[in-house]
Amino acid sequence: MVFGRGRKAKQEQLSEPDTARDAVGGDAFADGAVAAAGGAKTSGRAATGPFDVSEIDDQDGYVDLGALLIAPSEGLQLRLEVEEATQRVVAVTLDLAGSSLQLQAFAAPRSEGLWDEIREQIGQSVGSQGGLVEEIEGTFGTELVAKLPAGGADGSQGYRVARFVGVDGPRWFLRGVFGGEAALDRDAAVGLEGLFRKIVVVRGENPMPPRDLLQLRLPKDTGAAPSPQAPEFERPERGPEITQIG
Repeated sequence: MVFGRGRKAKQEQLSEPDTARDAVGGDAFADGAVAAAGGAKTSGRAATGPFDVSEIDDQDGYVDLGALLIAPSEGLQLRLEVEEATQRVVAVTLDLAGSSLQLQAFAAPRSEGLWDEIREQIGQSVGSQGGLVEEIEGTFGTELVAKLPAGGADGSQGYRVARFVGVDGPRWFLRGVFGGEAALDRDAAVGLEGLFRKIVVVRGENPMPPRDLLQLRLPKDTGAAPSPQAPEFERPERGPEITQIG
């Protein structure tokens, strides 16, 4: 797994993930490693993921990015996106087999979810840019497929496509944006969808206004010898642009 850091992220634009990666390989992180705290029987999101940190037995084996724990996978590349104005990390993008998945986690109210109203806001944002949005029932419930006008290198006009998914958890909301073939082809999305289900959100106990981004950071250096799946750093590069939801 390769780990890189994006140079900047721009607000209020539709995510445009980099699809030029050539990462291949299977998922080496074992399925079924998650159990509810106290051994209680689980259903719904708590059984299938993404998970809250309280729903896993331990955090060993994950890539620790602060608010998000990522299951390693052979061929996976990670990029943290940094907001230029504040230098804070605002998103992480997973690149696998030519497709990408951008992740952001937000604080949410205890008693209600955010995804219903956020879908409406994404649709308005895409529409204001001359794009189209289709709401579909997908792997993670109600999803959005967004198309925005885009010019090709040869001057031709077409569309770029992004598939938005959202999951409401206990006092958090996780948004994913699939790009590349995974935005259009369900078969091409299988690997990234599996990784999305294994995401663990670390909300923390501090009070936070709803929609505030949960803090991401570079992984800590434990000083241990690197494993075959340990992240490696690559040259910084510009990451995908971020769609603001707050």
